[in-house]
Amino acid sequence: MRVLAISDVIVEALYSPTVREIARDVDFVVSCGDLPSAYLEYIVTMLDKPLYYVMGNHGARGGAREYPEGCVNLDGRVAKHNGLLLAGLEGSIRYNDAPRYQYTENEMRAKSMFLALKLWLNRIRNGRYLDVLVTHSPPFGIHDGGDAAHQGFKTFLSLIDRYHPDYLLHGHIHLYDNRAVRQSVRGHTLIINTYGYKLIDLAGHQ
Repeated sequence: MRVLAISDVIVEALYSPTVREIARDVDFVVSCGDLPSAYLEYIVTMLDKPLYYVMGNHGARGGAREYPEGCVNLDGRVAKHNGLLLAGLEGSIRYNDAPRYQYTENEMRAKSMFLALKLWLNRIRNGRYLDVLVTHSPPFGIHDGGDAAHQGFKTFLSLIDRYHPDYLLHGHIHLYDNRAVRQSVRGHTLIINTYGYKLIDLAGHQ
């Protein structure tokens, strides 16, 4: 199963008919945040594929509408796509007094506890908790930055260690150097920074 994963910056090639060629064989799209609603709506319209998203710390950046139409908000929710189990958590660590999409570590832990109830239901119904966790921020100490605004969440480490998703897809950390680390592994989980865009082949569960 192939996914087009996007975040943080508009890629002109995806904001044009070329997106149909770039993503011609994807099964669905994942947005890890900080992208305008119009951009997501354009991609979902051109590809005619489901698009799942979480908000970044800037919300629908540069967009007139807060939430993109025709797309599925994963924040605090679970979804099933062709047998693949997805869940999401929006936002970044709190680093200023902005009222939306920023969370303290304790606030994110509380959000994850509500999500965990749904993951247990996944376990009962499907025999496993989760396949893909979609976040905006990275886990603490993995791909995160040294400044306060780009610190990752320790809560995500706990989620990885307890629920063992195959993948954690995140954004938030901009990549300006092709040599920068984009993928890491913790236990069973492959962690991928989706800055810009990345085509990812996922292992499917039928």
